[in-house]
Amino acid sequence: MSEAIEGGCFCGRIRYRLKARPMFVHCCHCSDCQRQTGSAFVLNGIVEAENVELLKGEPVMITLPTDSGRPHDVYRCADCQSALWSDYGRRKWLSFVRVATLDRPSDFPPDVHIYTRSKLDWVALPAGANAFEEYYDMQALWPKESLERRDRAHAKARGQARP
Repeated sequence: MSEAIEGGCFCGRIRYRLKARPMFVHCCHCSDCQRQTGSAFVLNGIVEAENVELLKGEPVMITLPTDSGRPHDVYRCADCQSALWSDYGRRKWLSFVRVATLDRPSDFPPDVHIYTRSKLDWVALPAGANAFEEYYDMQALWPKESLERRDRAHAKARGQARP
């Protein structure tokens, strides 16, 4: 990677670096994300957890309930409470980095809009955007390289490292 991808919380207590670009970026319009962020949607850059490097500070983890019943661990600054990244389902090997906490969030536009069934009526999606009422088929949308990265991270987490 030629250029550092760094981010941090609102108050500056926590700084982090991504050691790789996100594999894929979700714009989630579900009502849970709306309530958690106090906004119309959340932008999550999906990256291997090992590629999130803390530079300064230590986030606190809070667990939020979900409709699926699986845990949703959100890593926040203890001071300003900025949500920095999440672990949906307590996988430990995959992080959903809040794109808006990156220093250059405009560099990471959404690859897909999900759960648009609960999208606020006044949010207009760009023409030609990949948009789904619920979730989508990863195999159909993710670039091959991103799928391979995800598979390697998952295999490594299960103790079955792939080359």
